[in-house]
Amino acid sequence: MTEADSLSGWADLAYSSRHMVFEHCAEAIALLNPFSDRLGDLNIAACKLLGYPRQELLELPVSKLFGHQLADLIVFTQAVMDKGRGWTDELSCNCKSGERIELEISATTLQIKGVQHLILVLRERSQEKYQRDQAQTERTMRGGLIEWRNILNLFQENERDNQLLLSSVGDGIYSINSEGLATFVNPACARMLGWETQDMIGKNIHRIHHHTHADGSHYPVEQCPIYKAVHDGVIHEGRQEVFWRRDGSSFPVEFTSTPVISEGRIVGAVVVFRDITERRSTENQLQSALDELKVLKERLEEQNAYLQEEIHIEHNFREIVGQSEPIKKIIRQIDVVAPTDASVLINGESGTGKELIARAIHQASRRNAHPLIRVNCAAIPAELFESEFFGHIRGAFTGAVRDRVGRFELADGGTLFLDEIGEIPLELQSKLLRVLQEGQFERVGEERTRKVDVRIIAATNRDLRQEVEARHFREDLYFRLNVFPIKSPPLRDRSMDIGALAAHFLKQTGKRLNMPGRRLRNSDIERLQRYSWPGNIRELQNVIERALITSIGADLNLDLPDEPKASLNATPQPPPLSVIMTDAQIRELERNNMQAALKAADGKLFGKGGAAERLGLKPTTLASRFKRLDIKVGD
Repeated sequence: MTEADSLSGWADLAYSSRHMVFEHCAEAIALLNPFSDRLGDLNIAACKLLGYPRQELLELPVSKLFGHQLADLIVFTQAVMDKGRGWTDELSCNCKSGERIELEISATTLQIKGVQHLILVLRERSQEKYQRDQAQTERTMRGGLIEWRNILNLFQENERDNQLLLSSVGDGIYSINSEGLATFVNPACARMLGWETQDMIGKNIHRIHHHTHADGSHYPVEQCPIYKAVHDGVIHEGRQEVFWRRDGSSFPVEFTSTPVISEGRIVGAVVVFRDITERRSTENQLQSALDELKVLKERLEEQNAYLQEEIHIEHNFREIVGQSEPIKKIIRQIDVVAPTDASVLINGESGTGKELIARAIHQASRRNAHPLIRVNCAAIPAELFESEFFGHIRGAFTGAVRDRVGRFELADGGTLFLDEIGEIPLELQSKLLRVLQEGQFERVGEERTRKVDVRIIAATNRDLRQEVEARHFREDLYFRLNVFPIKSPPLRDRSMDIGALAAHFLKQTGKRLNMPGRRLRNSDIERLQRYSWPGNIRELQNVIERALITSIGADLNLDLPDEPKASLNATPQPPPLSVIMTDAQIRELERNNMQAALKAADGKLFGKGGAAERLGLKPTTLASRFKRLDIKVGD
């Protein structure tokens, strides 16, 4: 064989390979002349996709295929002609069967004999239809030898144009023979892999770019899906693999290996692949965004679970009802301290509205756009204090089945209201102090240090100064909380506000219970003002609600308990002489009497108005009897 014969044989082989690559490419490819409204050429996959014989498609106006979206097609083709390439997924095509299929179209421009054409790569958007088309394409390729020969003859007449057509496709395309050696490589393939085209022809393509898995482990050629198509005659896909460049770097790909069958035998395969690095990056960014949204959503759900503002009641500064001097003083104090971030300690008996004062401070502060999170320290078990305050991670302790955000983190940027602060265990007070001083904490079971910006408002019905002296409360924490003290007065010290408060609760509760039209009489107000209200405002609210429920007609049926002061000042009547009491009964009677005196004195033991004075006992005698009867202050 002469050298000329050898060169001629290689040329024929390259020529044949180019035609095979175009004809048997798994992607549907069409050549569009935008000026003649005709398709200049298209491959088997395009014919199958559109459902027409090739000759009929070549004679069919493109406007008929896209007639319902002709304006959109014109805009798209014009944009491609201006920019040189384009992509859309908003066009659909009418098949011969009458079915309309949604398409994803990639397009590039190509000059053929001085006329600008468009190369269209068509893909059906329906994955289910795509799978059916793959099976149908396989059957067509096995039985469509006549179609293959016709298109081969067409390409023999237009070898130069076909070369340009395949070279212009943006996806990587190459073909291999039955031995796995490359017979054709388009420029996009060589460019993505970092090789020269001539260096790949005749080489085992698997060893060039598919020799190793993504983790670096060896990839045996017998396991390669690209080469399986040569042996089993079935179309194979790859979606979670990488191709390797000549410089040793890799990139993620999706590829299709389609067998080429000639005269009943497999002669090779055509491989189309695409670099999906950008898509992976977009997917990762989207997943990160979704993860972040999930975290934010969980945090918002946690915040909503703790928010103290009820939907059906609008709380604002004016919810503090009253014109008495103690209330005016509180309002002045709120005006002074609210704009600052100073810690506030609200002291007062139970039911005096300490939480309402805290809410008013928060709403008048610069933090009012962030949540006010309330923690009732008296209602949290000692072993759960740290988890409630700082949160925990999954598995931190038995029952911790998921991560949980603590109250401090929920209140970040806002205000944390610590009600009944005196109930916090001594061993946890040091950790609380650290958060107040440094703004840092760790969730239970986690080593990561988190930062928060939280304003603290605390409330208590105890004398924290006495608690400090008794070593039940840390002195440094007390001074950290007691930056701006506010005294919440008991209702008995603001009797002039009782009428306004009763009218407020009557309107509010009547609306909630759908019981309008009830009224308070002057005699009702006088009765309310005579009562000492040991339960303070909370007790007044309950009395009004009970009166609404039990009233008949417009007038309220006020049911006040016996006046504690009257019962204490009344001369006790001894039991009838005929009744004999046991020693235990006498001790219980004495115990109840002392507890009643302590309650009437609001917990005050000695001094004017104290329990000792009310009982007519010396302070030392009272202390001795309290010890003998096992009575503790605060019972």
